[in-house]
Amino acid sequence: MSTLEIIGGVVILALSLIIIVLCLSQEQKSQDSMTAALTGASADSFYGKNEGRTKEAILGKITRTLSIILFIAVLAVNIVPIFKK
Repeated sequence: MSTLEIIGGVVILALSLIIIVLCLSQEQKSQDSMTAALTGASADSFYGKNEGRTKEAILGKITRTLSIILFIAVLAVNIVPIFKK
């Protein structure tokens, strides 16, 4: 096992743990879309307009970005040794 593989494994492990913590810290999405349709609730509220700036939205963006980085790191750790031969 080369040094690059060990460093890659540590990076993958760290990213995985961070993503797990971020996912657990996010609130669950409610399934009240049918209730809103029946009661006439409006999505044009202040919260609806500023939804991208909330804590949940920021956590979602960070989680998505770290997931992409994790995917790239896993590919890199598995592809780089093939070209070293």
